[in-house]
Amino acid sequence: MNLPVPGLHARPTPPAPPAAAAVDLVKAYGRGEAAVRALDGVTLTIPAGRFTAIMGPSGSGKSTLMHCLAGLDSPSSGQVFLGGTDITRLGDAALTRVRRDRVGFVFQSFNLLPQLTAEQNIDLPARLANRRPDPGWRASLIDLLGLANRLGHRPSELSGGQQQRVAVARALLGRPEVVFADEPTGNLDTTSGHELLSLLRTSVHELGQSVVMVTHDAVAAAFADGVVLLRDGRLAGSVTDTRPEVILDALTSLSGVR
Repeated sequence: MNLPVPGLHARPTPPAPPAAAAVDLVKAYGRGEAAVRALDGVTLTIPAGRFTAIMGPSGSGKSTLMHCLAGLDSPSSGQVFLGGTDITRLGDAALTRVRRDRVGFVFQSFNLLPQLTAEQNIDLPARLANRRPDPGWRASLIDLLGLANRLGHRPSELSGGQQQRVAVARALLGRPEVVFADEPTGNLDTTSGHELLSLLRTSVHELGQSVVMVTHDAVAAAFADGVVLLRDGRLAGSVTDTRPEVILDALTSLSGVR
């Protein structure tokens, strides 16, 4: 008697979609001969559940790329995918919902409302979307970020590191598919910056978050799982060995003549 072998005829599980992707992405400013291509045909995939840094010289297009991937800016041509959704095909209302419900943001300038407490800043996006956050998840985030005794303080009463932790809690509260961080340590001292980067890395490796970070700092990028390199609006390679000295060597090589 032949017994069926469990799983023998089961269909393979399809791979999960990437966190984000760009296909032949172009972003141009101006027209005609005066046009400047901030992005010039970028195609890349941002894997889900990983911490990816985007680096390159000043003017390389790294912030423009992040803004297009996050739906904050519209490309001139090409496609941008968030998960399996082509966000370049969405209208304004649908794109607003994607940014609100599926994406988190952490900015260099914190972007906290000064008249609100830390707690109110954390909860603001959920309140604007008329959603009630999972109370267990919210409590875990506040504990992880060490904010329990700072919730009643306004931003002016918090250090830079504490303000950025509030911003991270706000970004993670809705369990977004991707968190985009634009130079998140730019206004922080070294110790606070390393604490923030450790928190972002923890959110990836322990909470399954996907994080995309623009940075010019090789030490900051060393917290990531991989680095995407841009030069002159084009993809210029990647780094999987994220030791600072390896990243610095890769950045130095970008200064050569193309």
